[in-house]
Amino acid sequence: MLRNLAFTLLLLLLPPTGLALGAAPGAAAGPTLNEGLGEPPAEVDRRTPAATVAGFLEATHARDGARMPHYLWLSHLPKERQQAEGERLALRLMFVVDRTLWFDFSRISQEPQGDPADALYDTLGQVPLGRGVRDIRLRKVSGPGGEPVWVFSEDSVRAIDALFEAHGSPLQEALPAFLLLRPFWVLELWQWLGLVLLVGAAAMASRLLEKVGLRLSARAVRLTSSGWDDQVFSAGEGPLRYSLLALLGSLGSRVLLLPPPAQHGVDLAARSLGIVSVAWFVLRFVKLSAHYIEQKVVRDSGAGADVGRVRGLRTQLVVMRRIVEAATYVLAISLLLLQFEAVRNVGVSLLASAGLAGLVIGLAAQKSISTLLAGIQLSITQPVRIGDTVIVENEWGWIEEITLTYVVVKVWDLRRLVVPMTHFLDKPFQNWSKVSPEILGTVELYADYKTDVAAVRVELVRILHNEGRELWDGKAQGVQVTACTERAMMLRALVSAADSGKAWDLRCLVREKLIAFLQKQPQGLPVLRAEASFPAQPALTLASPAAPLSAVKPGENVVAAPGTRPG
Repeated sequence: MLRNLAFTLLLLLLPPTGLALGAAPGAAAGPTLNEGLGEPPAEVDRRTPAATVAGFLEATHARDGARMPHYLWLSHLPKERQQAEGERLALRLMFVVDRTLWFDFSRISQEPQGDPADALYDTLGQVPLGRGVRDIRLRKVSGPGGEPVWVFSEDSVRAIDALFEAHGSPLQEALPAFLLLRPFWVLELWQWLGLVLLVGAAAMASRLLEKVGLRLSARAVRLTSSGWDDQVFSAGEGPLRYSLLALLGSLGSRVLLLPPPAQHGVDLAARSLGIVSVAWFVLRFVKLSAHYIEQKVVRDSGAGADVGRVRGLRTQLVVMRRIVEAATYVLAISLLLLQFEAVRNVGVSLLASAGLAGLVIGLAAQKSISTLLAGIQLSITQPVRIGDTVIVENEWGWIEEITLTYVVVKVWDLRRLVVPMTHFLDKPFQNWSKVSPEILGTVELYADYKTDVAAVRVELVRILHNEGRELWDGKAQGVQVTACTERAMMLRALVSAADSGKAWDLRCLVREKLIAFLQKQPQGLPVLRAEASFPAQPALTLASPAAPLSAVKPGENVVAAPGTRPG
């Protein structure tokens, strides 16, 4: 009996088996997180998505095997394999993230609840996989102590091997740990060493390929009697080497699996070297060709050469050479500047000024010069851009094409409105996406004075969070009484959307749903109220079948009872 009593007391003291001790509200139900890993080290901070990502990258780059697995969801693996598989998968995920994702930490949620639009998941980005993409996501789960923590979700962990096969390399797993450290910037030590070796190998290979190419070209040149190919051959010595160096460097850098910022820098340097090499070749070719033409004219004229003709030709060659050289410098510098976002406008201005000189000389006497200059001005100042949403001549549409003389506006009903270029400089127009495509939209409704405005506000919030959640950007919403008449008041619903197309669809949706809501209200839609008064009438005398009509006095109002025949 005492044993049964003790067992009963023990059951009363224990918590119910269906509830998790210390479970956080809103935490995902399911198995305990990573039971095979044990308690995480004190340095593991998974309270927010940003803390999880920062801690994961720090632990994986430091090759801290004690911390790395705790940032992954490994509960789908057997307990005895979670530690080893967690370290392997964490390193592979780090390689994929470094290679494909270069995200701004300020865009990752730094709040424990994560993204307000999604209570369980927070997406870092998308990684190409096959013909589609794979989302790299964090998920909020219940930690060992019941507190909510953020880890890489199960679907992201399951896709790590496939992502690594597409974007990683077995070389990364085979390298020693010290070569995978980041001594400076975003590159690991082995990538810095690889860049040094790549530059040296590309320089030697480009020099060797140049010698082989020039030797083969020299043999081909001897077989022809033309002198132009000799100038091309002479001008190519030097520029060809650096063009090959840029090409080999850009292609070879792909083997190093550089992060996006580093790969962009290498490609930028390769393109710049290629532009300089081409400009160098053009300058040398023009110089050698001008000298060749001059010598050929003198040689063909012999001892009795016309000095005036030679001097005239030399003057023409010098002027043309200077024009071509100036144009080459302007184009090369412009192309170099166009690669940098900060000075891109300078490059565009140089290109515009180079074309402007020829336009003024050739078309100064023509009326169309104003249109052409307007096109150049429009391309520099950019009051409109391709893809902007505009209202021109009371037509709403998108900029589809911009030329030097006209702009094509694609109207919403698929008509094309061709507008002269000068219209955008001389007349006002509306550009709905000049700074940002985000836009506010309004819906105006007439409602009865007895309408519950607070209920309409609640209904608008419900519509935006349910039917309109794919159209509403979550930034602005509200209902206000903006006007009134003798019959009704005007309600204006304000909503926001990411672009004008979504704003139009959202306005139509809100208008339809609010009208349906007002229809269901007892006093929702406007009604016409009228009050009428009538003059007093004499009393009516009811004539019954028993009383003959002859008994009615003259001047009395008589109403015949049912069954009474007027006599």
